[in-house]
Parts: sequence; structure tokens; C-alpha cells
Amino acid sequence: MMGFLLPAVFFGWSLGANDAANIFGTAVTNGVVRYRTAIVFSAMFVIIGAVLQGSRGLSNIGELAQASLMSGGIAVLSAAITMTLMTILSIPVSSSQALIGAIIAINISMGQEIQWGILSSILFAWFLTPLLGMFFGWVCYFPISFLFKRINNVFLQDQFLRYATLVVGSYGAFALGANNVANVTGVFAPMIGVQATAWLGGGAIALGILTYSKRVMYTVGKKILPLDYFSSTIAVLAHALCIWVFALVGIPVSSSQAIVGAVIGAGYAKGSRLGNKKVLFRIFSAWINTPIVSGVICYGMVFMIRTFGVEIL
Repeated sequence: MMGFLLPAVFFGWSLGANDAANIFGTAVTNGVVRYRTAIVFSAMFVIIGAVLQGSRGLSNIGELAQASLMSGGIAVLSAAITMTLMTILSIPVSSSQALIGAIIAINISMGQEIQWGILSSILFAWFLTPLLGMFFGWVCYFPISFLFKRINNVFLQDQFLRYATLVVGSYGAFALGANNVANVTGVFAPMIGVQATAWLGGGAIALGILTYSKRVMYTVGKKILPLDYFSSTIAVLAHALCIWVFALVGIPVSSSQAIVGAVIGAGYAKGSRLGNKKVLFRIFSAWINTPIVSGVICYGMVFMIRTFGVEIL
């Protein structure tokens, strides 16, 4: 059994390495929080979020996948390979899209029925996520900015931002664990239990954050749209609110889509405009390509395994 779960550990690692940028990327690149502090807080609260609030998403993905240990391992491994390729290219990408592309491919290759009701809800959430992130970024900026400007002392403003960023970032990590743990181990929930998959997935994501998250942080933090200290904190808060809302209803969504929307919303509220549109185009392109690439990899794995005469149970 443990051999089939190893792809989930790999997938969680790649997700953590990629999506840690969405929690503290803007704060780290602006010098509000040190990188080491950011990854420690992220790792701790990702696990807490996965264990305390990841159950609904884990159950939904388990129902959608209808997988055995072997077929689930193939789907998760395909998604993990896709995520790792995107991380190497420093492109923030959706673990949810990588997994769903693989699940659809495995269902088609094995002649299984696709749960269109659950899938349609997830697809709609993909479309809604960046818009909701943008909305929260825009709406949160004005009232918090009004209160922040009432702090007349520059030193106190700086201290407030540093502590607020740690609190908001920890909340963002909690929301990430609660929402995205389903992408990592959800296919195995019917077989080994929701609580076990929550601990396994949360731990794997935390491992990725701690070991290989630095490169992608700088893509999200500086290359989409330049933000000051305050706007960076607002963007992280908006991102956290967005993915936490979806965690409550049990729909795993893209943390990367949420933070891109949040950064744009906070930036536009501040009066900024898009910086490097080529980077933004690469990110949007990856959102379209990710499920396709993951699905092709998964289908190719199934084909090769069957070529060698191994039956996928």
C-alpha cells in the first residue's frame, strides 16, 4: 500500500514548493518577512488547516476519482510530474487542474463514468477563483487602508505590517492546507480514511514548502504587479479568504489563480497597473495547458503499463 502512496508525497511536495509563493511571496520579495520565517509559519499552518478543515474536499475528490490504490497512484504521479515541471520553470500553476486532468484521463482510459456533477462545480470554481481573489483584493484594500493611515508613527506602521503579515500569512497557509490537501491525497480518502489522508497530504505539502519554494516566490512577488508593503499584506489576505471560502464548500481550487487575482485587485485599488504582462500571459497559459499536459502524461502511463501486460486494478 505504501508504494502507491509515494506519488501523493511527491505531489504534495511539488504543491508546497509551488504554492508557498502564494502565501508569503509578495511579503518576502518586499522584505516584510524573512524567507526562513515565512516557510516555517507556512509549513506549520498548512498541516493544521489540512487536518482541521480538509475533510470535505478530500471526500469530494475521492468520490470524483473512483480510483483504486494503483489507478489513484498513477493519477497523482501524473499530476505531480506536471507540477514539478511547472515549478522548475518558475511558473505558479494549479494543482487542482493538474489532478483533475489526470483523473479524467484515468477514468477515460479505464472506461469509468465521469462524475459530471462534481466536475462541473470544480470547473466553475476554476473560472470564479481569480475573479473572487480580485474582488477580495479590491474590497479589503479600502477599509483596512483607512484604518492603517490613522497610525501616524512610521515605526508603528512598520511593526504593524510585519506582525499583520505573519498573521495573515499564517491564515493563508491554513486555508491552503484546508483547500489543497484534497488535491494531494483525496483520491485515496475512500481507501485509507479522510483523517489519514489529511495528515499525509498536509505533511507532504509542508515538506515542499520547507525544501524547494524559493524560486517561485519571486515570480509571484515581483513580476506580476509591483506592490508596496501594505498592498502585499492585503493581497495575501484576499488570497486566503478566497481559497478558504472554497474549502468550506469542499471544492479544491487553484491557490495560484487566487493570488494572481488578489494581487491584481489590491494593485488596482492602490492605483497600480500590470507590470510584466508576458509573465501574466505565461501564468494564464499554464492554467489552460496544465490539465491537458497532466492528462496526456497520465494516459501515456496507462498505455505503457498495459503494453507490458500489467493490469491496472
